[in-house]
Amino acid sequence: MAGDTELIQIVDAALAAAAAKAGAWLKCRPGCSECCLGAFEISGLDADRLRRGLLRLAEREPERAARVRVRAIGAADRMRSRYPADTANRMLAEAAGDDEPCPALDPAAGTCDLYESRPLTCRTFGPAIRSGDAVGTCELCFPGATEEEIAACAVELDSDALELPFLLEVSGGQPAAPTVVALALGQHQ
Repeated sequence: MAGDTELIQIVDAALAAAAAKAGAWLKCRPGCSECCLGAFEISGLDADRLRRGLLRLAEREPERAARVRVRAIGAADRMRSRYPADTANRMLAEAAGDDEPCPALDPAAGTCDLYESRPLTCRTFGPAIRSGDAVGTCELCFPGATEEEIAACAVELDSDALELPFLLEVSGGQPAAPTVVALALGQHQ
């Protein structure tokens, strides 16, 4: 997936620049998992990357991969029971406040078991990102910073626009509907 590799390189480079600008303002560290709770939309490209990451993890650390799969299946089953029809869309629309942990989150360590394969949303959460006129950041980062200080740390990044050509390329022009991590990884085998 050369296109996905290129996309990840672009996004990671922008985020590394944002992290360097933010310095001590950036509070994202292993063990902080506030952004790993609740359902969030991921693309088909993200889902494929996660599934490939889980397969690689299974080759290196089968027990760890099995724990991810068990968490994913459990989360997917809970979602399906609460939202039996049109699961991904209803979950995203109706469960915004849900605090279901991401299945890739190791609950003991507070780290991502699929970090290298994580979705774009996960990659872009935390540092100050400017998309158009808006600057977004994690609410835990930049404590006490002024809007001007945050804006000075922001990098311009529209990950959705960057991702679209790659999504169209791998899908033959018709991108898959968005999903959530649990549904991407929680398929019964």
